[in-house]
Amino acid sequence: MAVASKAAPRKRATKPAATKLVGAKKPPAKKLLTKKSAPKRKAAAKEVSGGAMGSGPVSLLVSTMKGAFTLKSNATRSKWTLSGPTMLGQVINHLAHDPRTRKVRVMGAKTGHLGPTIYYTKDGGKTWKEASKPPAFPKKEGGKAVDANFFVTPGHKSQPNVWWAGTIPVGLFKSTDGGDTWEPVDSVNNHPDLANEAFGAPAPGGPYTHSVLIDPRDADHMYFGISCGGVLETTDGGKSWNHINKGSVSLFLPTPDAEFGQDPHCMVMSPSNPDVLWQQNHCGIYRMDRKDANWVRVGDNMPKAIGDIGFPVVVHPRDSETAWVFPMDGTEVWPRTSPGGKPATYMTTNGGKSWKRQDKGFPKTHGYFTVFRQAMKSDTQKNLGLYMGTTNGEVWVSTNAGGSWKCVARWLPRILAIDVVEGGR
Repeated sequence: MAVASKAAPRKRATKPAATKLVGAKKPPAKKLLTKKSAPKRKAAAKEVSGGAMGSGPVSLLVSTMKGAFTLKSNATRSKWTLSGPTMLGQVINHLAHDPRTRKVRVMGAKTGHLGPTIYYTKDGGKTWKEASKPPAFPKKEGGKAVDANFFVTPGHKSQPNVWWAGTIPVGLFKSTDGGDTWEPVDSVNNHPDLANEAFGAPAPGGPYTHSVLIDPRDADHMYFGISCGGVLETTDGGKSWNHINKGSVSLFLPTPDAEFGQDPHCMVMSPSNPDVLWQQNHCGIYRMDRKDANWVRVGDNMPKAIGDIGFPVVVHPRDSETAWVFPMDGTEVWPRTSPGGKPATYMTTNGGKSWKRQDKGFPKTHGYFTVFRQAMKSDTQKNLGLYMGTTNGEVWVSTNAGGSWKCVARWLPRILAIDVVEGGR
């Protein structure tokens, strides 16, 4: 089951709608980001869209263990209507929309006996088509086989038909035709470090690729998060890449400051400042200023009784210093529930120097759920909306930046991911 990575022990201080399926059928030298790159970044800075604000209704694309669902709000986000499911019974690891053209969506699915595949739609989900060539490693004796298409994301706005997919086991794939055919990115998939045993522990089912981030100023500048494997960076569109893990601790490895092998659970780029990265890791919450190329464990400033272990992290669309996390119990057996059965988000407005608990609306006791890495997102509205899907099949919404929370859907299958589609944009 493509969910959270297996955890090394760590003490913290202290009748459904029909779905119409159309046409279904069954390494080079490293290139580093240097100061020479800065003029290009600066000249393209105006392309950063993090300052834009959305308005009006919101749709949530909800990926679950038993299909995909959609939640649509009214203009004020005070009422919500649930529809679906799509692909009932299939594991939908990730369903994402294309902000370059809102009618296009791509989903990574696992179709029971038929195995992993990709579906895509060009009409907003009215009809779906299976990829004619989904992600697959080259066939060879003893070779890898794709177990799940874990993460999908649209490419840079200058590359309108490009999509990227991360797989279990570790693999990166690219589509240049809107999701119909996929080719392997050999510089990642064939890199000798992937044969290193550090990449094979301790995620269940082996390591996998998630958190594919693209610099809005430069289509060739990307980051990949691998669990377990660490963070990788490319400045040439994936032809070559380098490890970028300085400062990130790996307590489960023989060498805590290893070059690679860390377990980032989730990594996000600040929409307003793409040089700022945030990471929720197996070993804490981290923030990076790319010019320093060093991860700083800002989770050390979380309340000691809560700790800084979890899966998702969300950054404010207009403020790189404001972020949210949803902690889980990180004690010896890692029960993957809210600490003490008391769920809450934690918010920082100063880059992680301090954190504020936000629990209004959540159960005060016996709230034994958590939120997976792809299941917490924000919108871009003035009164910022935060959205999360839980392991017990609930969807929670806040329309005041986490100040209070409301459950808008219950009894869904276990939720693996959420994507936010805004109206009026």
